[in-house]
Amino acid sequence: MSTQLQAFSKEELIQKFKEIYAKGWIENVRGRNDGAVGNTLEDLLGIPENNLPIPNAAEWELKAQRSETSSLLTMFHMEPSPRAMHVVSDILLLKYGWPSAEAGLKYPEDEKSFRGTLNARNFSDRGFKVQVNDKERRVEIVFDNSHTDERHKEWERSVKNRVGHLNNFEIIPYWGFDDLFHKAGVKLTNCFYVQADEKWEGKGRKRKNYFLYNYVLKLSQFDQEKFIEAIRQGKVYVDFDARTGHNHGTKFRIRYTDIPSLYRNAEVVLDMRSK
Repeated sequence: MSTQLQAFSKEELIQKFKEIYAKGWIENVRGRNDGAVGNTLEDLLGIPENNLPIPNAAEWELKAQRSETSSLLTMFHMEPSPRAMHVVSDILLLKYGWPSAEAGLKYPEDEKSFRGTLNARNFSDRGFKVQVNDKERRVEIVFDNSHTDERHKEWERSVKNRVGHLNNFEIIPYWGFDDLFHKAGVKLTNCFYVQADEKWEGKGRKRKNYFLYNYVLKLSQFDQEKFIEAIRQGKVYVDFDARTGHNHGTKFRIRYTDIPSLYRNAEVVLDMRSK
């Protein structure tokens, strides 16, 4: 039988964050992946995954991350357009992919991969880059082989054989501004961003992992213009992770230090980090 979810106000939620901090180090029993920090916090709050029960208010998201992590924070997943063309599987992977590192081992010998974390500031070592097209009101992925590193020349030749040329994409992968705003509006309108310090105790099988939730940032009123500007400045990354057998999804990601730049209001509601 399911338990009814208790609703609480933003003020009550902030108080709960403070109470969780007062508990001190909390044992992690949710695994060692990046999501363990958030999953453990959800357990402490007694909520389903990323579902903040705040009544009579706009949607709120909960994002949590280890304080010392170098990992980018995933804002949302969204596959590129035109959707009918199956851009990732039928264009990027099929025509621009390269042999998977585990081809012939874990996967078949002809397994291809298309993986990369791209932004608008720099070309990747294979010549891919994010581009903001203000005229068409869309964010694009572009290809310029003049930026391909020498160590990928064999791959470059294979692309020319498969595509017939090394010019930019014939069908440019893109995300329309309005589609991005709608997705972000659902996922990022308002957000509580939480950081936790991490420590390990014990040895061998008795070694345990602990979190200390000591920083909470309340972010409200996601700003569309600031979002596009953050993409233009290279603060927002587009992360592809696909192979022949499976597409893990295309993600829009950001460094935690840049999250406040997306919002009109940013308020620190708890900061007990060691100075």
